[in-house]
Amino acid sequence: MTIFTLGLLQAVLWVAALAAIAVVATNWPRALDLRITLRYLRSRRSSRLLSLITVIAVGGVTVGVMALIVVLGVMNGLQADLRDKILVANPHLRVLTYGEDLRLDDWRKVLAQVRGTRGVQAAAPFVLTQGLISAGHDYAEGVIVYGVDPDSGRLAVTSFARHFTKGDLTFKTTHTDVEGGIALGTRLASKLSAFPGTVVTLVAPAGAKFNPSVGAYVPKFHRYEVTGIFDTGMYEYDNSYVALDRRAAQRFAGLDTAVTGIEVRLADPEQAQPFALALETQLGYPYRALDWQSQNASLFSALKLEKLAMAFVVFLICVVAAFNVVGTLTMVVRDKTREIGILLAMGLRQGAIRRIFLAQGILIGLTGTSLGVVLGLVLGGMVNRGHWIPIDPSIYFIDHLPVRTQLLDVLQVVVASLAVATFAPLYPSIQAARLDPVTAIRYE
Repeated sequence: MTIFTLGLLQAVLWVAALAAIAVVATNWPRALDLRITLRYLRSRRSSRLLSLITVIAVGGVTVGVMALIVVLGVMNGLQADLRDKILVANPHLRVLTYGEDLRLDDWRKVLAQVRGTRGVQAAAPFVLTQGLISAGHDYAEGVIVYGVDPDSGRLAVTSFARHFTKGDLTFKTTHTDVEGGIALGTRLASKLSAFPGTVVTLVAPAGAKFNPSVGAYVPKFHRYEVTGIFDTGMYEYDNSYVALDRRAAQRFAGLDTAVTGIEVRLADPEQAQPFALALETQLGYPYRALDWQSQNASLFSALKLEKLAMAFVVFLICVVAAFNVVGTLTMVVRDKTREIGILLAMGLRQGAIRRIFLAQGILIGLTGTSLGVVLGLVLGGMVNRGHWIPIDPSIYFIDHLPVRTQLLDVLQVVVASLAVATFAPLYPSIQAARLDPVTAIRYE
């Protein structure tokens, strides 16, 4: 529904742009028309200063265009930043099996098939489960355990290994009484007061045994040494993810030699959905492919809808600016009524009068649009580089408001603004052209 609405609005925008081009083409001002237009844009008292009402009209268009470019840049930045942050530890594609028991026993055969598929750049087995972690005191935290092969080179499926602030994915330990190394997110490590070298306890959901002496199931405890701290910038990962060597994660989850699935990196992540369907057909039942876009479909759909709504709301500023242009030209027509009558009496055609005021409105819109584009790009770049607007990462996943301006969005803003600026002066220009010369000359 959102995509259809967005496409419809874009179609309406381009139709309006074509109509505006047709209006301009049929009313293209001549040299004399442009000279009179520029003269009318100036104040009576000084030919070097723009009149106050013209400045206000230009300022209205400038503010509207600038606000629209910044808002669209913010929405694009949110989408791009969230996508980049999600793909830090989330692959383009995951090959899983159907059923509640997420385990892949014949993963080596499936891995070979996936790696041989055209469009796959890298593939590796992974383990994903849950646990409860503590660092030797009463505080414990529920975490997602991510078992990954310690390959950070060109065969790595995600960019997870490049976000370590301390240690790495080799999981090399110095203690002898632990089962291996573990990496923690920076926020989780801060809450646990855990640092490289700290031994933490991880409680597994699987492997609990019944203890007759207490009459209950006793969970299994695993001890690991903290060997790395990662900072992805994504709140969910840094707050609730821990990483283990894939073999240690298999033992922790009670999978034996099985894995949760295969994670895949594609040459074109934007084509993950059709690739997943083709890969499912190739592998057959009971395998399924889950792409990153489907996993986060609701989030990105909400962002697209919010972008559409915000753009529409801010576009109303441009509409208000268009009314300001109409008011400005109406005041100019009333102020220049006698001059218009004299020009008509001297033989200037009505079409020329119409072109003069149409050119005046278009010139106001073009000046305001140009200033708005420049100021919008400058302001957006400053906000993005300076991280001026911090936000709550626990709600929005990121810690500052990003701004990424796209050329297509800027082009659409320019087209929409100029289309509005073209249609706005039509009524005042037509009214000016219809003035009766005798009545206009006698006007006081």
